[in-house]
Amino acid sequence: MSHNVGVRLVRAGTRGSALALWQARRVAERLTEAVPGCRVEEVVFSTRGDRESAEPLPAIGGKGLFTEELEAALRSGEIDVAVHSLKDLPTESPPGVTVGAVCCREDVRDALVSAAGDGLAALRPRAVVGTSSTRRTAQLRVARPDLEIRSIRGNVETRLRKVAEGLYDATILAAAGLHRLGLADRITEYLPVDRFLPAPGQAALAVQCREGDTAVRTMLEGVDERIARACTDAERAMLERLGGGCSVPVAALCEYDRGELSLRGFVGDPAGTRSLRAAAQGPIDDAAGLGRHLADRLLADGAAGLLS
Repeated sequence: MSHNVGVRLVRAGTRGSALALWQARRVAERLTEAVPGCRVEEVVFSTRGDRESAEPLPAIGGKGLFTEELEAALRSGEIDVAVHSLKDLPTESPPGVTVGAVCCREDVRDALVSAAGDGLAALRPRAVVGTSSTRRTAQLRVARPDLEIRSIRGNVETRLRKVAEGLYDATILAAAGLHRLGLADRITEYLPVDRFLPAPGQAALAVQCREGDTAVRTMLEGVDERIARACTDAERAMLERLGGGCSVPVAALCEYDRGELSLRGFVGDPAGTRSLRAAAQGPIDDAAGLGRHLADRLLADGAAGLLS
């Protein structure tokens, strides 16, 4: 198709879960709103993280498990964009691939779903909580050292079913994913961010494209959201400076107010015996610098020892 007629077919790669498809369709809507005449075609992939759903994520590598197949398809030209949950993306982009848009960030909180409808404080002693996240595990162990934490894998619906069937007393999921799937009524309790900081980039969508594809990069500029991008840049810069992938107990949340960014960070050890928290402010135009600054403060306080 020639560009001068203003019609452009964009092939969007996505994973096949209900949540991943929702995310890809949301980005497709945004693209067709921003770029008149643009058409988006969905291309569905199964990733290693989807196929190896029995093993705990950290045990099979953590980084790139949900993104490598999509990135390979981008590089080969099979697709033009790849849509991800930003928190699943490793902090370093592979050669030739860039994040062309960050958008659609919504409720950043973690949510507890419990079989009996009990909030975190009311869960019975030694209740079994399912999570594969070292970040959630570390913060849970600070809040409720008595709980038994067991690995849980599978998509959102699978995890909810495992709780409903009594295999776990409760699980913790990103509130945004439950909202997007129309499952907000399953949430027992929203966990407050002052005690449960989210994963860096949680609740935001990332759209990758080829670095050299100027046509698609220009289209994605119409979808990119400056505040979502700046806040998540700060969070991810902190994670990167700490040397963390998605399998280390690091949490971060950056918020924007009147030109200023406020970043909070958490580093824990999975046993829940020690944790560090810190906060810093900075201007929106140096988001990554703010993230690195906060990481350096956490490192000075002993974060490296916790992460090893």
